[in-house]
Amino acid sequence: MHRHAGDGWVACGDHRHWGLHGAAGLLLARRAAPAGEPGGGRSGGTHGPVTDVVLQHRALWSHQGGTWGVPGGALAPAESAVDGALRESREEAAIPPEAVHVVGTHLLDHGPWSYTTVVADVVPGARFTPLAADPESLEVRWVALDELGRLPLLPAFGAALPDLLALLEPPAA
Repeated sequence: MHRHAGDGWVACGDHRHWGLHGAAGLLLARRAAPAGEPGGGRSGGTHGPVTDVVLQHRALWSHQGGTWGVPGGALAPAESAVDGALRESREEAAIPPEAVHVVGTHLLDHGPWSYTTVVADVVPGARFTPLAADPESLEVRWVALDELGRLPLLPAFGAALPDLLALLEPPAA
């Protein structure tokens, strides 16, 4: 387990959240090659439609264990949400930070505590296999978009998912 000064619970009304300085996670998308581009299939490019995202099947002993969400966790003191999400995804899912192209963020603000989902594409040409790199996960893998509705999602992640996927849509022409 990776421990740092940001680990701990924050009270928020009648419930609590992990991360003394907030928390962050990474929603990493893989895309199909756009029609007409060489390579076909999953290119890791940034222009085709999203086909898969990396998800973590949370360990049963963890908060809301057994659900699926993004790799992430507590922010260290003075750590940015992007830096924290990249660190956590490396620690939990073996995602190399250099393989990540950040496209946006989504903030869940609870006043004394917040969670930032960093939304990103795989850098074109990057090759890696996400995996459960520490005991916080039962499994980490690419999940096809059409499989998302069949998984028990972490409730807050499931609620934010439409907004998160919208951040991955190409800008209107």
